[in-house]
Amino acid sequence: MMPREDKTNLTQSGPDILLVDDDDDLRHALRQGLELDDLDVVDFKRPADALEAIHRDFAGAVVSDIRMPDMDGMQFMARVLEIDPAIPVILVTGHGDIQIAVDAMREGAYDFIPKPFRVQDLGAVTRRALEKRRLVLENRILRSELDAVSGIAERIVGRSPAIAALRDEIELIADTGADVIVIGETGAGKEVVARALHDFSPRASASFVALNCAALPPDIFESELFGHEAGAFTGASKQRIGKLEHADGGTVFLDEIESMPLDLQAKLLRAIEERAIERLGSNKRIPLDVRFIAATKSDLSQEAKAGRFRADLFYRLNVISLSIPPLRDRREDIPLLFERLARLARARYRREIPEFTPALERQLLAHEWPGNVRELRNVADRWVLGLWNGFGNGGPSAGEDFGGPLPDRMAAFERAIIETEIRKAGGKLKDVYEALGISRKGLYDKMRKLGIASDAEG
Repeated sequence: MMPREDKTNLTQSGPDILLVDDDDDLRHALRQGLELDDLDVVDFKRPADALEAIHRDFAGAVVSDIRMPDMDGMQFMARVLEIDPAIPVILVTGHGDIQIAVDAMREGAYDFIPKPFRVQDLGAVTRRALEKRRLVLENRILRSELDAVSGIAERIVGRSPAIAALRDEIELIADTGADVIVIGETGAGKEVVARALHDFSPRASASFVALNCAALPPDIFESELFGHEAGAFTGASKQRIGKLEHADGGTVFLDEIESMPLDLQAKLLRAIEERAIERLGSNKRIPLDVRFIAATKSDLSQEAKAGRFRADLFYRLNVISLSIPPLRDRREDIPLLFERLARLARARYRREIPEFTPALERQLLAHEWPGNVRELRNVADRWVLGLWNGFGNGGPSAGEDFGGPLPDRMAAFERAIIETEIRKAGGKLKDVYEALGISRKGLYDKMRKLGIASDAEG
């Protein structure tokens, strides 16, 4: 096979591997072996030629020998990392170069492969490097998307068709003043939608009043909603303005409206129809200019048929209905949402965002998210604070899908355990190998075999 020294500007659809080695026979053999392993390879004899093909958007990995004339592997790696510190560089080392390779790991190398080695081993390390590189580039795209968005897209985050349609509906109806029912599971973001409807409407300068119908005791519900006059009932020592009156000119958000007592539903219906209220203990009619947004996790039409919700109130509120899909049905939105929530956590806690790892991505995408976006926000908070150890009891996620052949499952499980312990130990590998009951060399060997790159301290 003739050598191919392609100096074109490689894009993200370019090769998986840039292979650099001045030994023609070894370079051609490695290239053939890697191509048989279904990896796309471009090989170079001179590091300077390879540098011409590397740019910040290069989506592959670099494999280089250490001992080469003109520019050795360490110098070459330094030049590559100047272009982009996140490009994975894998060094091929002779027996006498092991200490150099260990030093290179500290300088930013992804891994090293000591000679002699099997091409399959190099292919396995490269595939893990490619997965990490894919994640880095994907995160850059996510960050650029978040930096570019504004308006409703900054509130209702996601790429999925369902979320794009939801944003379009909000933009279409926000300034109409029409009453709305927002339907979604617990934690799906119903209040976020309600606030977007308010904030992007002419009512934005007035009050947004949120009322959780499930959290208020029935005996004070009516007073909270409509207010009361002094002496209206025992303990009413002074006049109180109710939530509806306080929201005049703005928006009332009635969360979990299915929990509202039936007798109060009739009074709310009257207030909605007449756009007026009377405080308890008063006969004075107070006009209201209020938009009503109700939220529910239940099917109100079925609740009405069962007699647990007034059908007339349902039909009066249901001028427009907006449905929020559960997070498990729009998994393509999870990385973008997680990045957004991690940024918010960084601002709240004044902590840097840890590296988004392939192991974390696997767990986030495999989890069922019964708590939806609220649960994802909690995970993002704990991740930024350094307190998140997976969905199980501090170990690998019970929700992670360790699929595939048994050796792959065992490797994935072992990788998750080690990565969890590294996070728990704050990067101190001594604590890690002591916690796992293995030697220091045993931990390093496993990290290299499993493709776990770490800036941790020994």
